[in-house]
Amino acid sequence: MSNATSANIVPQKTDIGKKERSIVKKHKPCVVWFTGLNCSGKSTIANALEIKLNKLGYHTYLLDGDNIRHGLNKDLGFSPEDRMENMRRVGEVAKLFVDAGVITLCAFISPFKDTRKKIRGLFEEEEFIEVYVDTPLEVCKQRDVKGHYRKALMGEIKGFTGIDSPYEPPENAEIIIKTAECNIDDACEKILTYLKEKEII
Repeated sequence: MSNATSANIVPQKTDIGKKERSIVKKHKPCVVWFTGLNCSGKSTIANALEIKLNKLGYHTYLLDGDNIRHGLNKDLGFSPEDRMENMRRVGEVAKLFVDAGVITLCAFISPFKDTRKKIRGLFEEEEFIEVYVDTPLEVCKQRDVKGHYRKALMGEIKGFTGIDSPYEPPENAEIIIKTAECNIDDACEKILTYLKEKEII
């Protein structure tokens, strides 16, 4: 198999870049990266935020963990190596969307600090906005309509984040959302306020 980093592979230069695409879209591109335990509310908040941004006339795209695993990453399992590759691919896809000038919402457990740090490193300063959806484990268990936590506690699912696999909370997230203390609209408004303050929208 050929090496993807071969010296024979040279990036193709294009004349239209992120700056030009941003001018057309009338907003700055960025990644809003939602991280937190399973059932913490990441996808729910990301979806509600996208609705609000869309109504305001901004160009968005939502990348969600389960959806990505049905397509792009359906060949990956849940071993530590596969989880790292899952996140690597998502980071690269998000980078392409940002280059296209899109406000990109990413909802992934992404439990490890080092992985999130590597993904952040793909973007320019202030392009990567980490949103820590800080929800207590017991609350997440109560919201688990799919029964994943129950199965993990019974040993039917191995390596489940928060049960027998660790979650490493962000230390310096740009935004912290405590879903046990606020509703979805409040969470969205907090993020929208941040985006306005940073002149992204």
